Amino acid sequence: MFLSTFEKQLDSKRRILVPQEFRAFASAVAAGPAPLQDLDGVYCFPAFEADCLEAGGAVLLARYTKVMAELDYGDPLRLALETSVLGEMRPLSFDTAGRITLPEAFCEMFGLTDWVSIVGLGDRFQIWSREAFQAHRAAQRLAAREGLVGLRAQQRAVGLKTNGAGQGA
Repeated sequence: MFLSTFEKQLDSKRRILVPQEFRAFASAVAAGPAPLQDLDGVYCFPAFEADCLEAGGAVLLARYTKVMAELDYGDPLRLALETSVLGEMRPLSFDTAGRITLPEAFCEMFGLTDWVSIVGLGDRFQIWSREAFQAHRAAQRLAAREGLVGLRAQQRAVGLKTNGAGQGA
């Protein structure tokens, strides 16, 4: 899995060193069926849910293509996904030092100029400008905290109903 958060410097050629753990995971999952196994690197495209890049190995690409294949040709969602994922996706190969070179358009789109945050999300990772990620992380921590409080309250309510129903019988 892609785990943890790393801060890396983007060099003048828009290259970043992908953490060794991420490179190993991307390479391990690339052992799938051809043509997915041919890339020694990652697939990268603009993320849907945030102002950052999303990247991953063959598993991520396979997951998106499976979702698209389940939709009928002509379905507006299928076309939107094909355009946004496949049309925007860039295969980025690792160089001998384990770096990828981000496309200039992606760097401009998300303000990636100096330091970036590389954030593991299990089957994928995101690449953020460091400043944008700091704000996003704070908002996500608050959302997680509030969400867990609500989830615990729901679980307690269900538990009380279940326990109460069993006592009355």
